[in-house]
This record gives sequence, structure tokens and C-alpha cells, in this order.
Amino acid sequence: MDTEGFRQWSHRAADWAADYRAGLRERPVRSPLRPGEIAARIAQVPPEQGEPFERIFADFEAIVPPGMTHWQHPRFFAYFPSNAAPPAVIAEQLAAAMSAQGMLWQTSPAMTELEQCMVDWLRQAVGLPADFSGVLQDTASTTTLCAVLTMRETALAWSGNRDGLVAHPQVRIYTSTHAHSSVEKACWIAGIGADNLVRIPTRAGDPRMGIDPQALEAAIATDRRAGLLPAGIVGCVGATSVGASDPLRELGEIARRQDLYLHVDAAWAGSAMICPEFRELWEGIETADSIVFNPHKWLGVPMECSAHFVRDPATLVRTLAIQPEYLKTHGRDGIVNFSEWSVQLGRRFRALKLWFLIRAYGLDGLRARIRDHVAWAAELADTIAAEPDFELASAPVLSLFSFRYRPPDLSSPEALDALNQQLLDAVNDEGTTYLTTTRLDGRLVIRFQIGPFDTTREDVDCAWQAVARIARTLESA
Repeated sequence: MDTEGFRQWSHRAADWAADYRAGLRERPVRSPLRPGEIAARIAQVPPEQGEPFERIFADFEAIVPPGMTHWQHPRFFAYFPSNAAPPAVIAEQLAAAMSAQGMLWQTSPAMTELEQCMVDWLRQAVGLPADFSGVLQDTASTTTLCAVLTMRETALAWSGNRDGLVAHPQVRIYTSTHAHSSVEKACWIAGIGADNLVRIPTRAGDPRMGIDPQALEAAIATDRRAGLLPAGIVGCVGATSVGASDPLRELGEIARRQDLYLHVDAAWAGSAMICPEFRELWEGIETADSIVFNPHKWLGVPMECSAHFVRDPATLVRTLAIQPEYLKTHGRDGIVNFSEWSVQLGRRFRALKLWFLIRAYGLDGLRARIRDHVAWAAELADTIAAEPDFELASAPVLSLFSFRYRPPDLSSPEALDALNQQLLDAVNDEGTTYLTTTRLDGRLVIRFQIGPFDTTREDVDCAWQAVARIARTLESA
């Protein structure tokens, strides 16, 4: 493809993208296709000669969008959002056109220095103290792995990377029963093992479903007596299932007393901290050693963009940096090489889309969207609670809550679980909206989380009406 062809098809792709977004409400949220239907339409062997781009683009239009679940759909209320605000999409196009590799400052100084500035913009936006700095990782899973590796190395006096774990006591990590599965996976990859991730129960009667600090400290003491090596705590703010949040100040005090590293996972909820009135949810966050939240969830930045804040960058760099001669930058003082702050060596230009997004909407514009989502979730939760055949399972945490369909003549827990699974499947198959389930106190519940960038109150109402209508159809059947 020559320069003029690139220009022509870039314009065509931009037009397609704009039309796609404008027509999302007419599409089913979740792909209705069955496994294998897309693969059956793809050639089984690669072509020996190049094909006309007109044919390639036509195949894309015919094959790919019908097989997509549309994460930018304004009625996507499953999981957490993965937004892609238009100004940030444009920045992603520009970054892809340059396709630079930002492993070192010298491999593209603008990538490194803009990233430093954007991480500090985020720090200011969410109200973190000035002694935090940070880096943009790909996802919260990678950030949590970096934190667990740092916990391991600090506890082992920086000998784990050199010696391996076999010569040392078993390292122990502590977290809530509501913590994301990425914490366990990080323990796998770090060589700590799932059996050394200690899941602490929640405090009885705590509406936030936070970890029990007394149980945590007791578990640490028990492990020390057994000759094990406590290394760190992973706290939650707005955990994935139903939004559980830990008492961070108490965790911070325990971490200081016990000489442990405290990492806080606020992957989804952290974006809402740009609104000062929601910061009570992470009161005590300043006691953390590291924090993660994902601008690629609620804030509007396309995947991948995870903000990893650290109080002491030296511990992170000492854990992850490796410096063969070909990765050294000579003759430059005061530079940062962000590949030393992450597992990846190769790094994408993530900061550009943050810069475009924040400048295009301003913090006030981003706050307005989040505040709307929180308000609409509270309104819908009240509506559901007032329905005689529905019940709230968990109260709203920001824009997330859970509920169950509970007809008055059905009391068996197993039958209710089955009915709610049937309801969820029917709702998602119809395509008006997309929801997911979780389990709370052993029972299946339906999650409702408002976060798409272009959602309106009417979209929320439409989704609820579809749920209520389909539920009563099941009942009558």
C-alpha cells in the first residue's frame, strides 16, 4: 500500500468507525453467533499473494462486527466498562501511525516525558499526595503482579530474583475474600503459590464488606509463629463482584506495624476518585505503598492503560530492572526508563490518549459522566427494591449493585439460582442489554454496573424494562 492508498483507506476506516459508533443502539449488545461461526468464514490457509484491500475491508465489514460483543454500546452493563472516548481513539490512531517502542527514554523522549506528566495529572485528579509517582502499565493484572513481586523481593531482602524461592521461608500474601482473581494469578507467577495467598474474611456487619483487620493481624501472627514470611497485603476498593471495599487506614496501620507492603487495587473505582465526594471510599489511601486504577475502564481511555502509583519507585525498579549494555542510556542524567518499572520491555505510547482525553473533556466533563452513572444506579436500585418480585442483593457502590428476581411463590435457594440464571441468559440472548452474574453469600445474583461513556438515563431505563419484561415472561411460562 502506497501513501495515497494509506490516506484513502485511513479516511474510509475513520468513516466506518464514526458510523459504527453512531449505530450502536441498533445492534445487539452481545454477539448472537455460536462458537465456530466466525472461524468457518476465515480461509484455512494464508494467501500466497496479496489481495486487493477493497476485498479485505469488505470481509472485515461482513465478518467481524456481527461477531463482536460491543463494549462501546450504551447498554453494555456487564463486567466493568472498557470505554473508548472518541478523542482518545484519535490519539490511539496517531500513536499507531508512529508505532514507537518506548522501552527507554532515548527510544522516544516524548513518550517517557508525556507519561510522567500524565501520571502526575492523574495523581492530582484523584487527590493523591505529591510523594506518589508512577507509570502506565497495560492492565491492573500486570500492576498487581509488579506489586506482588515487589512484596516478595522486599521481604526476601532482594535475594529472590537471584536465589529463587527454594532457599527461603514460604512467602505469605494477605487479601480479602472479595479480591480479584488477578491477585491469586500474581502469586502463581511470582512463585509464591496459591496456598500462600491467605484470604481473610470480611468484618461482620460491615456494609462495605471490607476485610476484618483483627482477623488479618491474627493470621499474620500465626504465620510468623509457624516460621512463614509475611510479605504484603492487597487491599480492595470497589472489588469486581459487588464493589467490596477494605478499611484502608486500618490496613495501612497494620502494614506499618508488621513491616509489610500495602498494595491497593482500585482498578474500577479509582476513576470515580476524580469526584471529591466519592473519596471516602478510599479514605486512608495515602498509607498505601502502591495503587492501581484503570483509566481504560470508567474514565474513557481505550485499552490498555492502567495507572500504577508508587510511593517509592526505587523498590519497584530494584525488583524489575535489568540492564544489559544494550539497554543503557549513556551521557544523560535524570532520565527515567519505564521498562525498568514494568514486566514488559517493549512499551506502547499510552500517555498520548490520556493527554487527548483529559484536554478534550476536562476533569469537569469526566466528573459529570461519572456522577450521572452513580445517580442513575441509585435510582434504578430504588426502583428494583420497590418491585414485589425483585430484591436488591447488594446496595449500590458507586454505579454497581446486584439484584435477584424472586417471585413470591418460589423459595427454594436452588430454584431461585436456576431461575435467575435462566433470566440472565434470556436477557443477554435478546440483545437489548448485557449483564453478568456473580455469587454473594453462596447465592447467584445479577450484577448491574453503569459505565459506558455514551449511556443515557433512557438506556438504563430501557435495560431495566427488558429485564422486567423478560422475567414476567419466564414466570408465566
